[in-house]
Amino acid sequence: MAERVYLDHAATSPLRPEARAAMEEGFRLWANPSSPHAEGRRARAALEDARERIKRALGWEGELIFTSGASEALWIALNRAKAKRRIVSAVEHDAVFRAAPDATVIPIPPSGAEPDRDALAEALGEGEAVFALQSLNSETGTQLLHAKWEHSLSLAWQVREAGGLLLADCSQSAGKMALPEADMIVASAHKFGGPIGIGALLVRDFAMLEPGGGHERGYRHGTENLPGAMGMAAALDAGGLESWATSEAERLDFRQAIWAAGEGMTMGPQCSHIMAVAHPTMSAQALLIRLDGQGFAVSAGSACSSGTLKKSRVLDAFGVPDDVAARTIRVSLGWSTTPEELERFADAWASLC
Repeated sequence: MAERVYLDHAATSPLRPEARAAMEEGFRLWANPSSPHAEGRRARAALEDARERIKRALGWEGELIFTSGASEALWIALNRAKAKRRIVSAVEHDAVFRAAPDATVIPIPPSGAEPDRDALAEALGEGEAVFALQSLNSETGTQLLHAKWEHSLSLAWQVREAGGLLLADCSQSAGKMALPEADMIVASAHKFGGPIGIGALLVRDFAMLEPGGGHERGYRHGTENLPGAMGMAAALDAGGLESWATSEAERLDFRQAIWAAGEGMTMGPQCSHIMAVAHPTMSAQALLIRLDGQGFAVSAGSACSSGTLKKSRVLDAFGVPDDVAARTIRVSLGWSTTPEELERFADAWASLC
């Protein structure tokens, strides 16, 4: 039997060999990095080395708080930011809505290129706030924040002019694309080949947050995950999109191939590693079963919601009709995806359509 093809990297990617080796080294440095003795100091030095390597790899000049992952980083940013109000886009990950259940929600216009600017301006005008927005949508691959925009036209400029803070959820883009301009950024190691259980909140200035906790400069509870931090740094050092087994051209050709047989979801600028496509007639749940039986792992949305039978909240917010959303699956690529795997899936998809 042919080996299975894993195309659910937006949920999690396999651990890079470099990250595994770094974690093994971290496990040998078993001491608590906060302890004052020689063992603790060695662990602290390794932790700070990982912190600086991650910042350097991401091109970040501000501060970095290690967290247990993106969900905790989002919670800290949304609940400890020195702002009176929370604003989020309608297509954010469920973790954002759990962290800020009373937030003002900004809709996405039919173009899907960015949040409704007028609605955002109105919300920002009601008092200083933190605005959370994904850089890449985790279900469709739509790019909502860009690294290089004209300063006076950027969302970051609009938020800052109103006295607010921009929180960019870069869980799907960090380690793959340049970071957007933002006051706080969320990164998750297991999305780019690092270990599960480690992430980071990048903060332009600690003064933006209320402290809370005995670790990470006083902004987080719990002993630091040294092996995880070292694995995260090693995964980033291994390289971004340019180090993947597929090229940008191969990924774009693959996207066109599966969109040609189905109905591609295009809500604005798209990345090359996450794509949503609808089957002409078959339901998403039936597709997942058929494809899984043929040896392909894909999903029907984000990992926290793909097991439900409800319509995707994200696709609904993007204005996708109910009948189309019910036939839509997500295909996501990662560092270990090969051209041969893409060819195999494209052939299988065409045979189902």
